[in-house]
Amino acid sequence: MTIHPALQRAFTNRRVLKVISGLNNFDRDRVAATIKAAELGGATFVDIAADPALVAMAKSLINLPVCVSAVEPEKFVQAVAAGADLIEIGNFDSFYAQGRRFEAPEVLALTQQTRALLPQITLSVTVPHILELDQQVQLAEELVKAGADIIQTEGGTSSQPAHSGTLGLIEKAAPTLAAAYEISRAVSVPVLCASGISNVTAPLAIAAGAAGVGVGSAINQLNSEVAMIAAVRGLVEALATAKSDALI
Repeated sequence: MTIHPALQRAFTNRRVLKVISGLNNFDRDRVAATIKAAELGGATFVDIAADPALVAMAKSLINLPVCVSAVEPEKFVQAVAAGADLIEIGNFDSFYAQGRRFEAPEVLALTQQTRALLPQITLSVTVPHILELDQQVQLAEELVKAGADIIQTEGGTSSQPAHSGTLGLIEKAAPTLAAAYEISRAVSVPVLCASGISNVTAPLAIAAGAAGVGVGSAINQLNSEVAMIAAVRGLVEALATAKSDALI
């Protein structure tokens, strides 16, 4: 199984930027604004809810590869039929506030079910940050064996930044950076670092071993498309300055 061809170069160069509109975001206007800003700002691909109508809209508006996110495998089938280029089991952050947890056995089962339904599509799977770090690594290894082509880390919602400014941004990204560091050394597939990432910490994700970053609220919660484009460009520029395999 290979990564979607349009993404292969970016993954090889380890400068991937995924812009996430949100697993539970079905607002067409907001999704449209986010994905158009992603393309104009220079993102690698976008990640939207696994909804066929949203996929069709995205494919009509932009030329970037479109990823869809869900935690129900059957939702992927219609989204892929509508033109989705790759799929993501994840965006768990949106569920934690509701008290919904995703443990390792469930994530592995979801991956196996999804692979059975869609054996050829490029599949990304998020490792829940609620697991201990060694458990995250173990699950990542099992997910790759089950057919995951990309592993994504998370952790922004579990961090408790004690400072403002740059130090606070680094504290917020610490859980997902730690996971990326450990998991990228344990698996052979690309690792995307998401949740709590900013233009300050995106280069640290690359230094930690990630092939790129996924960014959601830092872009999709902005109030204007101009601001969204500027935020995307800032992240692209930050990734361009990143040093691979540096110490963090």
